Amino acid sequence: HVPKRQSLARMTPARPPVFEVRGLERTYGVGAAAVQALRGIDLHIDPGELLVLLGPSGSGKSTLLNILGGLDRPTGGAVRFGELDLGAADDAALTDYRRHHVGFVFQFYNLMPTLTAQKNVELPLLLTKLSSAQRKQNAEIALRLVGLDERGKHRPAELSGGQQQRVAIARAIVNQPKVLFADEP
Repeated sequence: HVPKRQSLARMTPARPPVFEVRGLERTYGVGAAAVQALRGIDLHIDPGELLVLLGPSGSGKSTLLNILGGLDRPTGGAVRFGELDLGAADDAALTDYRRHHVGFVFQFYNLMPTLTAQKNVELPLLLTKLSSAQRKQNAEIALRLVGLDERGKHRPAELSGGQQQRVAIARAIVNQPKVLFADEP
């Protein structure tokens, strides 16, 4: 009996993985205060694959997401997104990677309290060359996709927790990223 994943792989042409992770390690602190958040993680993520990380608090889930998302760097091992080595990439390359390929839904949403929902969704578009009118239009579309087109002028404090989460999702998808990370979705 051939496992389903292997049999499907034989029927479709091979595509390179989205992520290839080998021996990934991340240690915070030094000496006696050192905490090893990740130790020897090997991971292969194919295009179109949905991956769910489960584990207790403090097990390294957010650390792994931050490294895959280019927000943190590994202290050991290799992390590749296609041809890009995330561990060796400089700050400019990581910024470009996040701008063009990654969307984040953070655990605590990270919405700017003084900005409207629409302006919060537009934030990642400020790193692009889109005009103000195009940024506004893209944010309106993203808010419509999450069912909040009528709440675009409201600030986070004027929204329910679920609505705030949907604003965070709209912000994460507004760039049409290749990869979407959700921490504690």
